[in-house]
Amino acid sequence: MNEFSPKSQAAGSGQNDVNLVRYVDVVLANRWLVLAITSMVLAIGVAYSFLAPPVYQSDILLQVEQESPTNTKSLLGDVSSLFDVKTETTAQIEVLRSRMVVGNAVDNLRLYISAEPKRFPLIGNWIARWNKSLSQPGLLGVGGFAWGNESIDVGTFDVPEDLEGDDFKLTSLGGDRYVVDQKQLDAPIYGRVGETIVSNESTGKITLRVQALNANPGTEFVLVRNARLKTLENLQDKLFIVEKGKQSGIIGASLTGTDRQLTAKILNNIGDEYVAANIARKAAEAEKSLAFLSDLLPQLKSELEESERNYNALRIKRGTFDISEEGKTYLRESVELQASALALKQKRSELTALFTSEHPSVRAVDQQLASLSAKEAAVSQRMTSLPELEQESLRLMRDVRVNNDLYVGMLNNMQQLKLVRAGKVGTVRLLDRSLVPKEPIKPNKPLLIAASAVLGLFLGIAATFMRHILRGGVTNPQDIEQETGLTVYATVPVSRTQATLEHDSPERSEGLLLLASHSPGDPSVESLRSLRIVLQLSMLEAGNNRVLLTGPSEQIGKSFLCANLAAVMTGSGKRVLLIDADLRRGHLNDYFGKESQPGLADVLTSNATLDEALQRNVAPGLDFLPNGTTPSDPAELLMGDAMARLLESVGDSYDMVLIDTPPVLAVSDAAVVAHRCGTVFLATRFGTTSVDEVRESVKQLRHANVEVKGVIFNAFHPAAYRYSLGSHAGRNRYLSYQYATASSDSKSNS
Repeated sequence: MNEFSPKSQAAGSGQNDVNLVRYVDVVLANRWLVLAITSMVLAIGVAYSFLAPPVYQSDILLQVEQESPTNTKSLLGDVSSLFDVKTETTAQIEVLRSRMVVGNAVDNLRLYISAEPKRFPLIGNWIARWNKSLSQPGLLGVGGFAWGNESIDVGTFDVPEDLEGDDFKLTSLGGDRYVVDQKQLDAPIYGRVGETIVSNESTGKITLRVQALNANPGTEFVLVRNARLKTLENLQDKLFIVEKGKQSGIIGASLTGTDRQLTAKILNNIGDEYVAANIARKAAEAEKSLAFLSDLLPQLKSELEESERNYNALRIKRGTFDISEEGKTYLRESVELQASALALKQKRSELTALFTSEHPSVRAVDQQLASLSAKEAAVSQRMTSLPELEQESLRLMRDVRVNNDLYVGMLNNMQQLKLVRAGKVGTVRLLDRSLVPKEPIKPNKPLLIAASAVLGLFLGIAATFMRHILRGGVTNPQDIEQETGLTVYATVPVSRTQATLEHDSPERSEGLLLLASHSPGDPSVESLRSLRIVLQLSMLEAGNNRVLLTGPSEQIGKSFLCANLAAVMTGSGKRVLLIDADLRRGHLNDYFGKESQPGLADVLTSNATLDEALQRNVAPGLDFLPNGTTPSDPAELLMGDAMARLLESVGDSYDMVLIDTPPVLAVSDAAVVAHRCGTVFLATRFGTTSVDEVRESVKQLRHANVEVKGVIFNAFHPAAYRYSLGSHAGRNRYLSYQYATASSDSKSNS
């Protein structure tokens, strides 16, 4: 007798581990689902790869230059370099992406205006890519769809803010004429190519100018006036800008789009606007500097003239005299020191514009200035050893030379600034302009098709396991043994012949639906023959010869098993009685082509005798008692003494009494009848019956003091589970040998 202790009897040390072979079995059992999902996803991927509009990529290359020192350095240094754009490359990338630059490109190319031919959904663009001529519009003359090389160029299209982003329909009328319509317009707007139309509508003023229209009459176009800011932001998001190499000063910008010519044109326009903005900024800064130097120049000139007058006055007063070699040395050193001091002061001014006076760079310049002051003081101290006239002469000559160098340097720098202001130079340049791309970057057909196949296979396998989890149906008889402790005594494969019999026999001729009579060599019948020995041994241990077959739920093939098992049992020369105890929905009579009345219910209610209800020799050695007239209280009838007396009487007349009952979990009829039977088997179905249903069925039967002998696993798909069954008990190995041809896709045993 089996004890209902899940996992305790069947589980072993190795069986508790995850069996990967079972996962393969689950996939194979649902291989048609996997194939269907994979095929569907693959078909979508193939369709998309050919129907999706090709996407092209254009790119430009820019260089951010650092101003190199010129040969025109002076005491003031290269003043124009103070106004060079020397920002980091990251900042230049943001300038390139800025609304100032991108916005000008949007305005120049009127990117906020969208005007496209109306295409048929999904396939319209694909057909148009292969048709280089004008087409006849519409589908069967309806819809205005364009199938060819139709084009339109809209120069101006301004609408009220409320209509921005809405579709307008423009229809070609032929002869360069067209009509525009939209649901919010007061009336359609008629126009001609090359003319500017201004229409005052209730929603506001609409301005439209079509510059070119190339289409047959009836062809429709979709016009959209998008908001400028939205168009600008969308373009900014699509721009991909990156520095080529670390601190290289080379910037690469790329843009993708379905219109390859427009994509290249947009990038070139952005590059031109960026360079122009850089030049304009330098010119503006140079203009400010030039104005500052222009104000400073008269002062320097005045100081130079003053120093020259003083020097000339000294020569007139004292006469001409020669400077000693020592004095010339002091003069040269003094001029160089003052020039260096002026250069350092200029550098300090640049640094203090960026840093505080405590910054290390500023403090280093201050230290150099202090050092120069000390040296200049030392030179002045040494000059005191010279005659007084020579000292005064050297001082005035030094002033003349320093002021002259300052003045000449100022003039040179003003000339440089004038060149910058004239826009002749800039700190950025466009190295590579965008060329019209020839090949699209996507969709990548081979990659997309391969990815679709892999994704479809993944989704198919995922759906298989999800279905397996949600349905909870057992697909491997080993699971029942391991999870419940019950023994699976027979695994009945699905029968293609049975499905053919049910499909081709609407007249239900006598015995035609009984597989054991029609095809005694069918794999399903053979598996039931293997159960015959088990039944005979079980009845020897049981208290009577009554065998009950039930199941957890409907649609598991219980009646099929009962009818064919009864026929198989007669093969050993035994007399068998088959009773249809499903008084509610029994249909065992269909397998023999007999009527269901009178039957068991009529005998129990004394409306018919057993001899009247009994149908003898429905198959050789097999008598059949149908369910009879459906009563109002089936459970009460089956529980009554009349049922007990009936079973006792027929038990003495037959070698085996096989009883078919309703499902255990549906009604209590099975438990009532099972209490009077010596042997009870539970029928389960491949992919339908769950382990929990088996557990609950055994539990309810135990409450009625009934022990389940074992399980019959019906409608098995051997082709899908040949892997895991290879390691199963020897009684199932025949599935890989004799029944390998059983169709896994035929109708299940019912």
